[in-house]
Amino acid sequence: MEMHRVHFDILVAELNRVLLETGFTTERAQRLARIFTETTRDGVYSHGVNRFPAFAGQARSGKGMDLHAEPESASDFGVLEQWDGKLGPGILNACVCMDRAVEVARAHGMGCVSLRNTNHWMRAGTYGLRAADAGCIGICWTNTTQLIPPYGSADRKVGNNPLVFSIPRPEGRHFLLDMAMSQYSHGKLDVYRVANRRLPVPGGYDDSGNLSYDAGAIQAARRPLPIGYWKGIGLSMSLDLVASLLSGGRSTYQIAQEEAEYGVSQVFIAIHADAVAGDRMHEIVDRTLADFRAAQPLEGSDPVSYPGERMFRTREENLALGIPVEADRWQEILAL
Repeated sequence: MEMHRVHFDILVAELNRVLLETGFTTERAQRLARIFTETTRDGVYSHGVNRFPAFAGQARSGKGMDLHAEPESASDFGVLEQWDGKLGPGILNACVCMDRAVEVARAHGMGCVSLRNTNHWMRAGTYGLRAADAGCIGICWTNTTQLIPPYGSADRKVGNNPLVFSIPRPEGRHFLLDMAMSQYSHGKLDVYRVANRRLPVPGGYDDSGNLSYDAGAIQAARRPLPIGYWKGIGLSMSLDLVASLLSGGRSTYQIAQEEAEYGVSQVFIAIHADAVAGDRMHEIVDRTLADFRAAQPLEGSDPVSYPGERMFRTREENLALGIPVEADRWQEILAL
């Protein structure tokens, strides 16, 4: 597969051009273009430029998304607030709500903002990093439409609900766990399928019901493997129910009644780490990660790395050499 290396600022400018022509305001187009570029810079290609044409297409169609909608506070329960996303762009709504959770946390030690009627937030880790950059522990998740079969069934009933934990560290090298409820997200399966690469571990079932390393076969069968088998199903259902209950929004089965995925429910939690843990925080985190990284790798395996560590290595490489973009995808973006 042919790849181009595109400078960070050039990619931001090109995405910004498309968004302006789509109808976004100057300020909103710039914010969106930068977040899509940062996502790609960090190596999350499945939710960066690879997802951008579909995002622009939805914005232009107006199906399930209002370009100009701003989220609004609906109810206030002290450290817990409910917000209504008004079906605005999911990225922008999520940024507002995580920022608000951080603001509440600074006043009370912890803040929780639940959000209903919003759209796909693209890379979930964006909002964990946002909390960590503000010096807060971040926890957030979203529900989705029905994408995963319960263990022991082939009928898709459960959302692939991404969950994020972030812990602030010096120089922005935060601990960041960003995981879907399937072994591989749909976007990651796309990456392996397009590259014709074998998955490192089984990612789902093929049409014959056999565990498969073939991303294309798994997507064709529509049977991704939940993490931990039945445990992943239980965790996914828990996240879905809590998000819909806290936000007053829709749950996975209700979202699935629409032709497309929109109007999802999300939760953003921020904990003022310095206020809660004080000077001890960085010491315990650094010592824990140092002990973890001292694990001797198996023969032929890469050194172990904590969640988020590889992302920062990818970020540094892509800033130095340019961000890799598939040649066909780059031409598609240029033609938008």
